[in-house]
Amino acid sequence: MKATGIVRRIDDLGRVVIPKEIRRTMRIREGDPLEIYTDREGSVIFRKYSQLEDMTELATELCEIMYRVMSVPVVVTDRDCCIASGGAPRKELLERNVSSQLGTVMEQRKPFQGNGEGVFLLDGDNRYPVELACPIVSHGDVLGSVLLLHGDVPVGESEEKMAQIAAAFLGRHMES
Repeated sequence: MKATGIVRRIDDLGRVVIPKEIRRTMRIREGDPLEIYTDREGSVIFRKYSQLEDMTELATELCEIMYRVMSVPVVVTDRDCCIASGGAPRKELLERNVSSQLGTVMEQRKPFQGNGEGVFLLDGDNRYPVELACPIVSHGDVLGSVLLLHGDVPVGESEEKMAQIAAAFLGRHMES
């Protein structure tokens, strides 16, 4: 655990303000769910909660099947990091933070066609350009995205439809 040197008091309603610097570096936005843990030494730990994290196995299978069918690298992300991939190196991608550009694309809540606009999966890493991003929406909230990355096969209309179906499927699965 990393000490920040920041001290906050609990108010009369039991609330604690998380400092802006920490919210910015951890990408915590207003309305984001947080999990609260305690340990034996008396520490209280706040962790960003990802609803999609519980679906990692399903998302991984979906990515692998999509890659086998389309021969296009597929990645599923939550709002902050990669949770599954097919046709892309898992060890390099899983649990790495997505780029701020991709975060902006997700917030637009509509499919995004790369077309050489320079949106990359990871900040500071140009090896994984995003060809198509389809947001995963559940109960009106953006939970993540299904991405098709630049590969040997161009992304056409059928690949775009498949990614949209996958994003809709994962969103619907979260609602049930």
